[in-house]
Parts: sequence; structure tokens; C-alpha cells
Amino acid sequence: MLDLVIHISLICISLSMLGLIYRVIKGPTTPDRVVALDAIGINLVALVALVSIVLKTHAFLEIILLIGILAFIGTVAFSKYLEKGVIIERDRDR
Repeated sequence: MLDLVIHISLICISLSMLGLIYRVIKGPTTPDRVVALDAIGINLVALVALVSIVLKTHAFLEIILLIGILAFIGTVAFSKYLEKGVIIERDRDR
């Protein structure tokens, strides 16, 4: 029963990732694309976790952490870019 639920979850997450990829490509505004990229990162973490459960291994736990950290940093960088227009400010006290 648990295997069936996990496989259905894998299919649902894969379909939602296809919808999010469409939103990244055809998004009407840049913030919509940023939100879709963040959601892709979250779905990717869930997908790797489910694959790890199916394969009964702990080998993918570091990959899950890495994807989560990269998705967070990417979201922060995109939001800073949308707010200020630059990611790294070069203004120093003169």
C-alpha cells in the first residue's frame, strides 16, 4: 500500500514540475517566474526524498540538503534582484 502511495506521489510531483516549468517559460511577470523556480526547488527535494524511500537508501540525504540550500540562496538572490535591481552592491564608504 505504501509503495502505491509513493509511486502516485512521484507521478503527481512530476506533473506539477511540468506545470511549473511551463510557468517559468511563459510566466507573465518576473515574480511569477521566481515563485515557479522556488517551487521547482521544493518539488525537486520532495522527488529526491521519495526516490530515496523507494530505493531504501540514505545516500540521497546530502543531495536533498544541497538542493534545499541552493534553492534558498537562489530565491534570496532573485528577490534581492527584483527589489533593488542588483544582487551584489559595490557601494563602499568613500
